[in-house]
Amino acid sequence: MYTRTKDGSPHYFLQHFAKPERMTSLADCQYVQDLLKDFLYKREKGELLIQKSKRLKNNLLKQMQLSVSKDGFVHFGDTVMLLSPENNKSPMENYPAVHGNLTLAVTPDDITVHMSESLKVPCGVSAVKTVNPVGRNAFRILSVEGNSMGEPIRFGQNFGLGATGGFTDQMLYLASDHKSFMRFAKKSYLQQVFLTDELSYLTCWQATFLDPQLRLEYEGFPVPANTKVLITHCHTNRGLAVPRNYWIRSYFGKEYEVICHTYLDSHKAEEDKNYWIIVTANPSDDGNTMFDRPKPPSEETREREKNELYAGT
Repeated sequence: MYTRTKDGSPHYFLQHFAKPERMTSLADCQYVQDLLKDFLYKREKGELLIQKSKRLKNNLLKQMQLSVSKDGFVHFGDTVMLLSPENNKSPMENYPAVHGNLTLAVTPDDITVHMSESLKVPCGVSAVKTVNPVGRNAFRILSVEGNSMGEPIRFGQNFGLGATGGFTDQMLYLASDHKSFMRFAKKSYLQQVFLTDELSYLTCWQATFLDPQLRLEYEGFPVPANTKVLITHCHTNRGLAVPRNYWIRSYFGKEYEVICHTYLDSHKAEEDKNYWIIVTANPSDDGNTMFDRPKPPSEETREREKNELYAGT
């Protein structure tokens, strides 16, 4: 109870224990002195719960630098964001799902946030509206088959997704497993996605080309960065997805459930719930990503601007 002071001062003890009517014996005085010494010792060592919680939150929310793709592809060892792009459905068709771009993020439970200074397993994930790279939503592309760092990953090739949460000495791995009576997503009751500290076949993923008619032709080609792709879980062969109509309440606010489920339309093609963009850094701007970079004008736009310029003169 003495760790609840916001300023970390020992005044809490003096106000609640060091009152003459409470200290009726020498044992009470000694007890208060021991508590005060213990409090000051823990504060000096940074072991108070409020200090541990602050370190965890600072790491989760600190700015991260993504990797720059020089050839336009995603490579092993790259630090990236996984972004679920906004869909183009009409508001009535999409109701009550959320609009906008969402990123995959680490979501520890409330007990971990308040009482721990590092991430604990199993740790949850969610989709958040933050599209700026921070400790929560930065993931590293990992090799699980002995590939060299720096090599481009290819369609149909296994890779891992590691999250540090802003820490330098800790990494958790994105994983999933078949749904069971004890293990399922809390809101949709579909296949759960979580973070674990052990590399196994449950932590293996593959990138799949978006167009099903060209999927076999692109097998083995490098995966382009900042382009829509599908991310499939190897063990269950289900796609990583954000349904957008199931939200969860976390310490950081209202966020959205991430699951493993392949959504197919009437043409047996994956829906936009399964679309992902592997976002890299903008080489011309240290603070932005390639997703924030303005797109070059198309030929039609150039022609229209040219005609407007001539009409004005």
